[in-house]
Amino acid sequence: MASRINPKFSEELKKYGSVNFNACYNCGTCTAVCSLSTTDDSFPREMVRLSALGLENEIKESLKPWECYYCGECTTHCPQTANPGELMMSLRRWLTAQYDWTGLSGLFYKYLPAFLTAMALVLAGVLLFANSVNGELEKMLHFGHLFERTAIATVFVVIFIPNLLRMWYFTVVKPGGKVPLKTYFTALGELFVHMFTQKRAKECDDNHFRWLEHLILVFAYLLLLFTTVFLNWFSTGNLFVIILGYLESAFIFIITVDFVKDRIQKKKTLSKNSGPSDWFFVIWLLLMGLTAFLVRLFIDLNILEGNKWLYLFHITVLAQWALLIVPFGKWTHFLYRSFAMYFVKIKSVYPAQ
Repeated sequence: MASRINPKFSEELKKYGSVNFNACYNCGTCTAVCSLSTTDDSFPREMVRLSALGLENEIKESLKPWECYYCGECTTHCPQTANPGELMMSLRRWLTAQYDWTGLSGLFYKYLPAFLTAMALVLAGVLLFANSVNGELEKMLHFGHLFERTAIATVFVVIFIPNLLRMWYFTVVKPGGKVPLKTYFTALGELFVHMFTQKRAKECDDNHFRWLEHLILVFAYLLLLFTTVFLNWFSTGNLFVIILGYLESAFIFIITVDFVKDRIQKKKTLSKNSGPSDWFFVIWLLLMGLTAFLVRLFIDLNILEGNKWLYLFHITVLAQWALLIVPFGKWTHFLYRSFAMYFVKIKSVYPAQ
């Protein structure tokens, strides 16, 4: 069956942040400098050509956009300033929208007013909640903790599981892969290794420090999630848990400050074309670490009762993060990239027939 071409695909990609990729004249410089390129995998040249031709189905079936960690070498050396690195980032945003059964990811990526409206609605919901409990701190802390657990479970079951199944169908099943059930279990190690270490990022030249920052950030974020949700950090009296929470939130704050600084200075290729989703991700992660740190500090200083506004600010950031940024924003890249590497491993054992 002939591939279906979408002549308007380049215009669609512009809504996801693509910059000038049609300037490419297929010289191959990007592939020559990319440390991920091999004789079998043409990074990122193949994706540039598929995008220019408007071959949406081939792109949807590909995992290559997720294998790219955007070191920026391809963009730096491109003689036509076609910005192939930013194209790969735009394709990841576009794929996120294709996987999302709700359609909200695509809506939020393409239309900033829609995302800002959703953020405002979450803020209104938090304020209504605070009013419903008459601003009683103990009740807000209790329901805030309950919200964390409920939001995590709901987003995972309602959003992530269906979206990951769609990703699996598009990239493994639809291309014709017939993978024995046993292979899914034997390849699980690949999923967890990449989820927790993102080790392939180390293959990018001059990317080791950024990889280390991401590694620390992932562990700090996941540990803070565990500490607040399961160990109830804001209510516990356990000294070890309290100190652990302080350290985790401090690491998140320090590293995200560095990320924000890079995006402001725009010295690195990765940071020169930051979209709204990139900004919201790093700023809200920074606010998560900072407000969590301050709320616990105010509890320990016994002054939170007189500063309820701080907890309201924290729970607003948390709600916007959990309900919008995590399921429909850039956070999903962490999940999809990990599963992409898992599917790559599976497909390398049982390629499409």
